[in-house]
Amino acid sequence: MHGAPSVSYPVGRSRFAGLALLAAWSAGAAGVVAWRLQVEASAAAVWVAVAAVLVPGAIALRSWWRSPTGALAWSGTDWSWTDGRAAETGTPEPVLDFQRWMLLRWSAGTASRWLWLERAARPAAWDDMRRAVYSRASPKVRRSSPEGEARP
Repeated sequence: MHGAPSVSYPVGRSRFAGLALLAAWSAGAAGVVAWRLQVEASAAAVWVAVAAVLVPGAIALRSWWRSPTGALAWSGTDWSWTDGRAAETGTPEPVLDFQRWMLLRWSAGTASRWLWLERAARPAAWDDMRRAVYSRASPKVRRSSPEGEARP
């Protein structure tokens, strides 16, 4: 069986993630408005509810705006992440997969980051990237069998 082909894929600020955050924030804001229309609450309670929507919304917006940008590459044996300043090797772990959008957790040593990949960024390489993300580790990696014996 052959491994996944080498591929490099651009990563940037995800419109899908931004729209999902906006939808979640809008639902929270609508909940506060509906609550306020149905309940007579003190001014302090209203301010707390508004802050409970605005503060996480601002944090989510800042996080989305500062999304990592760069290139994720699979060489056939190793993964690398390049952000324009430096390159690092690591491992991507698929967390969410919506076929056209994928959220990966990139782990490099003790550091990790979240990367949103979108099919629209480079449609011709999307299938190769998905194959690489889901491919098994290279044969040089030793794993333990259920009996505890090392196998090649």
